[in-house]
Amino acid sequence: VQLQASGGGLVQAGGSLRLSCAVSDPTYGNYAMGWFRQAPGEEREFVAAISWKGSSTYYSDSVKGRFTISRDNARSTGYLQMNSLKPEDAAVYYCAAAVIITTMSRGDEYDYWGQGTQVTVSS
Repeated sequence: VQLQASGGGLVQAGGSLRLSCAVSDPTYGNYAMGWFRQAPGEEREFVAAISWKGSSTYYSDSVKGRFTISRDNARSTGYLQMNSLKPEDAAVYYCAAAVIITTMSRGDEYDYWGQGTQVTVSS
């Protein structure tokens, strides 16, 4: 299974970006999906996750109310809409997929990872 994250770039503070994560497996609808990020010198942190049907979503406190995770199972693609971006949101963003997962915010429970897409936020 391959994940391809895209949509990163440079944006001013207060701006928006939409990240996409295309999954090669046509049974993508069977996976829970998450987004994580890692800034230079920092540990990877959980951002958001969505259940395999899309009926449940989870967010870190730092992005709640600003970011929205969604998925289109017919297109085998997940999305992360990021609004009101702040300089502290700058990081490499990774998408991940899990077949079986207990805690959506735990990176070690995800089976597959994308290569990451850079998000830069200027102040």
